[in-house]
Amino acid sequence: MNSPSAPHGDGAAIAAELAELRERFDAIVSNTPGLVYQFVLHADGAVSFPYLSDGCLALLGVTASELHAEPGRFLDLILPDDRRAYRDAMQASAAALWSWNWEGRIWVDAWKDVKWINLRATPHALPGGAVRWDGMMTNITESKLEQMEVRQSRARLAELSAHTDRVKEQERTRIAREIHDELGGNLTAIKMALAMLAARLDEGDPALREKTDYVDALVDRTIDAVHRISLDLRPALLDLGLVAALEWQVKEFEKQAGVPSTFSANQRDIALDNDQATALFRIAQEALTNIAKHAEATRVTVKLARLRHHVSLKIADNGRGIRQADRAKPASFGLRGMAERARALGGTLTLSHAAGGGTVVAIKIKQDSARETLIAAAAGTTIAGESITTVK
Repeated sequence: MNSPSAPHGDGAAIAAELAELRERFDAIVSNTPGLVYQFVLHADGAVSFPYLSDGCLALLGVTASELHAEPGRFLDLILPDDRRAYRDAMQASAAALWSWNWEGRIWVDAWKDVKWINLRATPHALPGGAVRWDGMMTNITESKLEQMEVRQSRARLAELSAHTDRVKEQERTRIAREIHDELGGNLTAIKMALAMLAARLDEGDPALREKTDYVDALVDRTIDAVHRISLDLRPALLDLGLVAALEWQVKEFEKQAGVPSTFSANQRDIALDNDQATALFRIAQEALTNIAKHAEATRVTVKLARLRHHVSLKIADNGRGIRQADRAKPASFGLRGMAERARALGGTLTLSHAAGGGTVVAIKIKQDSARETLIAAAAGTTIAGESITTVK
């Protein structure tokens, strides 16, 4: 007697269950920030939005019914400069059936404003060659503006750092020349006058002769100190080019540190502007100083190369190597300064473990880029040296 009514009872239960699931889905969607949607790219190139949540108006400035009726309006909302990236991302996702992740700008006419949105969707192949995406769109304007502000701040800091380095190098050059010309000239005159006085001294006064010899030796030591300080401030060889300056620096390092060192360049004259040459020279100086202080190396090699579009500088040692903990030290200003100099040139600085032990510092910069462009690009550039990689 009850069997005829059972199918009807099952259908009512299923309908109730479906209604409950629908209610749950609507509750989840209504509390989800952004827009939940389905988007279909048909085989003929036409598009449609089978489903749009109530967040459509708040995010896009158009109602769900308007976008259902004219699905092409969504592309019109996207700023012209961002439409190609949108299409390319959609086509790539459709072809490979990979997740579609795109962010770009839309014009919201209702508020006369530009918004940044992020689109994330999962593709599904449909019969007949169509593809349907299920996904979400969210407003990322605030985070994008924060990112842009960070980039601009980095750009300003990079520009300030580059300007500071230029001013510092100019001051070093001025002081070095004044020390060399003024102090060096005066000391030479004192030595000449002292020699004339010594020639007139009475040979029968050994104490006075001993004092004269002492002053003469003191003048010689002071002249040597003036020469050394001038070279430390700015080697005159930098005026002859980076190759000559690095060759001299490596020889000085070998002599002072007692570590066998070699220098090589694939060209005798590598044309660089003064800022680039000085920055590379200072990076090499800092790297050699670090080797002398910490590496316990028995061999150092410095290689400078002019490549097709870049200039490469590598400083390698066979010492104990650099640990990640050493790089993370708050007071590791030497490494940070090297990275900042490379960044100001629009280049990369990497620290890597050398085969067989030791460390390789590698700097690569573009030779033919305008400095202003490099500084601006530096704000968004991740220096490869932020992590240490092992050279196989």
